Amino acid sequence: MKKTVFYTLMALSVSGFSFGQTWTNLFDGKTLKGWKQLNGKAKYRVENGQIVGTTVSDTPNSFLATEKDYGDFILELELKVDNSMNSGIQFRSLSTPDFKDGRVHGYQMEIDPSDRAWSGGIYDEARRDWLYIPNINPKSKTAFKKDAWNKYRIEAIGNVIRTWVNGVAVANLVDDVTAKGFIALQVHSIGKDQKPGTEIRWRNIRIQTTNLKPSPADDTPVVNLLLNNLSDIEKAQGFKLLFNGKDFTGWRGVHSDKMPNKHWSVVDGTINVSPSDGSETGNDIVTDEKFGAFELVFEFKLTEGANSGLKYFVDEQYDSGGKSGIGLEFQVLDDEKHPDAKLGAAGNRTLASLYDLIPSNKPDKRFQKKIGEWNQARLIVYPNNTVQHWLNGFKAVEYERKSNIYNALVARSKYEKYKGFGAADKGNILLQDHGNNVSFKNLKIREIK
Repeated sequence: MKKTVFYTLMALSVSGFSFGQTWTNLFDGKTLKGWKQLNGKAKYRVENGQIVGTTVSDTPNSFLATEKDYGDFILELELKVDNSMNSGIQFRSLSTPDFKDGRVHGYQMEIDPSDRAWSGGIYDEARRDWLYIPNINPKSKTAFKKDAWNKYRIEAIGNVIRTWVNGVAVANLVDDVTAKGFIALQVHSIGKDQKPGTEIRWRNIRIQTTNLKPSPADDTPVVNLLLNNLSDIEKAQGFKLLFNGKDFTGWRGVHSDKMPNKHWSVVDGTINVSPSDGSETGNDIVTDEKFGAFELVFEFKLTEGANSGLKYFVDEQYDSGGKSGIGLEFQVLDDEKHPDAKLGAAGNRTLASLYDLIPSNKPDKRFQKKIGEWNQARLIVYPNNTVQHWLNGFKAVEYERKSNIYNALVARSKYEKYKGFGAADKGNILLQDHGNNVSFKNLKIREIK
């Protein structure tokens, strides 16, 4: 009897049924039944139980799309790609006449064999560009194997999208722009200097759509694009909202026990600093709570010519002479239009710099947001005093607080007169009113033990 039960369970598992979870094959291994080609004219064929996509010159991105749409699902497949190619797996994607004449658009899990190593990242094809760049999850960047079969997994359940490459968690995105759409296998267009005929192969393509069980929470950094929202995994990681989206509970004016009565307001779930005379007004706001080792994520939006900043390890014992509170600063600035970008030394007052101390190694122009668009920032202070500034998925600054190099930088900066500047064990977080219109949202923080 026991043997009968065992073999029955084995048979069910092989057929795709295991403990209430049913896998459905999207590819029969013989034909392209259930799939249709969209946009470009790359070649797709079936060979040895695999779908093979081949690049073709003078054609846009090509997509082999499922005829069915899928909302919540878990998808697994294996792929092998030529090292010179770029490709991806579309999901919750659309092609409609009213959007760029039917151009495929939607979420894409990246296939990137280049040294950039962004495989598993999440791109928004033809729409918002990169949503999750794996730079913020460095351990995932070695998961993809060149010249080998790679196993990809996507979990899209509700507004949480997570990806894995060869069992290594890569991305955790929270977003609600598209809830349902087709799945598609991309063959990327090639440049004039690239040779046609390179190939990508897919096999063992299967999906679950019922009784979905998300993988356990892990430490993969989360990019949450919902307004002032904490996902279950963010909560499990220890994050809390630093701004509740409704009012300034937990905040007050610097050197004060209450909020300023001018310039600061909550507008549609965002913190807004209204424009005034463009000067340091001493009208900054700080958190009631002080923080030591922590990870802070926030988004900010600039208007033309605007200047502001987010400061940390703020010490209200320093006399600021009626100007901005004193602390280490993640610079928030329109580099093109504000004169402060050209002051200081070697660009150490530009966007994402450690203000007046260390210049920012900003991403190239493609990944810098236009004025009026939201930037994603991440500030990490580790227990060993290593500090990182991140901007739109790129590390812009890294330094060691309290080190000899740090002390030397302070000694030649505008902060040299403040004894022990930036060296306290804990300090407040500050948002600066520099007399310009700037907005903040999605401020979240967790303490690092």
